[in-house]
Amino acid sequence: MTELLTERIAGQVARDAGALAVVAARDRVDYGQFWSRVDRCAAGLDGMGRVAVLPSSDIESLVAVTAAMRAGVSVVLLHRHLLAEQCARVLAVAAPGAVVAAAHQHPRLRRLGCESVTTASELEREGPSRSATPDSELLVGITSGTTGEPKLFVRDQKSWAATLDRSDRTFDIGAGDRVSVPGVLDHTHFLYGALHALTRGAAVDLRPALDALADNATHLYSVPTIAWDVARAGIGPFATVREVLSSAARWPKSGREALRRVLPNASLVHFYGASELSFVSYDRDLGADDENSAGELFDGVDARIRDGLVFVRSDMLFDGYLTDGGVTGGPVDGWMTVGDRGRVHGNRLTLLGRDSDMLIRAGLNVEPAAVETALTALAGITEAACIGMPDARMGQVPVAAIVVDADAPSTADIWRHLRATVPSPSMPVRVLTVRELPRTPRGKLDRQALAEIISSHPPVGSRS
Repeated sequence: MTELLTERIAGQVARDAGALAVVAARDRVDYGQFWSRVDRCAAGLDGMGRVAVLPSSDIESLVAVTAAMRAGVSVVLLHRHLLAEQCARVLAVAAPGAVVAAAHQHPRLRRLGCESVTTASELEREGPSRSATPDSELLVGITSGTTGEPKLFVRDQKSWAATLDRSDRTFDIGAGDRVSVPGVLDHTHFLYGALHALTRGAAVDLRPALDALADNATHLYSVPTIAWDVARAGIGPFATVREVLSSAARWPKSGREALRRVLPNASLVHFYGASELSFVSYDRDLGADDENSAGELFDGVDARIRDGLVFVRSDMLFDGYLTDGGVTGGPVDGWMTVGDRGRVHGNRLTLLGRDSDMLIRAGLNVEPAAVETALTALAGITEAACIGMPDARMGQVPVAAIVVDADAPSTADIWRHLRATVPSPSMPVRVLTVRELPRTPRGKLDRQALAEIISSHPPVGSRS
C-alpha cells in the first residue's frame, strides 16, 4: 500500500532525526524537533473533523498543517486574499473545530470576522492522537484568486499519496538537498513543494528565493513572477540548482533564457494540473519546440478530448466540491475536466487555452466575469469588460474597460469600490473608459479587438 504523507515524513525522522528539516527567516529546526512539535500539535487537534489554517512562510504553519494531516484532521486551507464575506462562507460550509495561524496573522483574521483564533503552539499538548487513513479527508482548498462565491475542493489522503509517488518518480529530490519554497504556503503549489521535500529528507527553505539560492539551494519551486524576479536580480549565477519546478502560467521565452543565465545547471520543469486534477503532465525545458506543449502525461494519467475539452482520469483526482449539501461535482465515471481545450498525441498533451475566460495572474486564478460584475454594480457604469493582457513578470494581468453614462462615477469612487469588493489578485491594473465595447457580428465581446484598443491607449501612471 502507498505510504501516506506523514508516514513518509516519520520515516525520514527515523532515518536521520538530526538532519536539517526547515529553514525560515528567524529560525530553523531539524527533523527530530519538527516531528516532536507535530506530535504535540496533533494531540491538541485530536477529535476534530477539520481545522482551518491560514499559513504563512514559517515553521509553525508547516507544523499545524502536518499535525492535522497526521491526526486525520482535514486542513481547510485559508488564503490571504479572501474577502470577509468569502471567509465567513468558507467557515460556515467547512465548520472547522479551530482557526489556526501564526500570531502576526491574527489581526488579519479578526478583520475577516474570525473572533477566535489560535496558534499551533497554543494547541500543543502531550498525549496520543488518532492516525489518518487512506480515505481520510486531507484538504479542503479554495480555488484561488477569484471573486464571487468561493469553491471548496476536497482531496483525500490517498490522492495526495498518489501525487507524492509521481513526484518521487519525476523530480530529483532527496536527502541532503535544499528545496527553496519562496512563495507563501497558502498557495497549494508551495505548500505541496514543502511537504514533498520533507517526505524526501530534504531541507525546506522558506526564505525569499535569493536568500535560499545564496545558501546553495538545489531546487526552486517557482511561479513565473518569482522566476522573473530571480532572473532580473542581477546576481548569480547559482550553479547548485538542479531543477526549477513551476506551475501556473508558462514563462515567456525571454524569461526562460534570462533564468538560464542565472541558473545555468537547472532543468526547467513546468507541470500542468489543477486543484481538481492534481498533476496531469510535465514539460522539461518548457516546450522548446512547441510553445503550446504541456509535455508528457504523468504515469497513470489518461487524457481524452471530448468536444475539444481535455478530460483527465487518474488516481490523483479530487473528490468533489464541498457545499452545504455535502461533497458534489466530482469526477463522472472517473473522468474530470476543468475547461481547458487541447489535443492529445500518444502520451503528450497540447493546450489551446481555456473554454472559460479565466486568466492566471502570478499563479492565481482571476475570473474576469466577477470583475465585470463588480464594476457594473456601480451606478453610472452601463457596461464593463475585463480581459487578460500579457505581462512579463505576472504572466497575465486583468485590465478592464467600461462604458459610462452621464452619471459616471469618479475615478476615486471606482477604485474605492473595487478595493472593497474585489480580492487583490483580481484587481485590474487599469480601468479604461471607452465609448463602446467592441462586439463580434454575433454580439459577443470581441476580446482581440478590445486588447488592441487597450494596447493603443498607453496608461498614464498605473491607472486610467
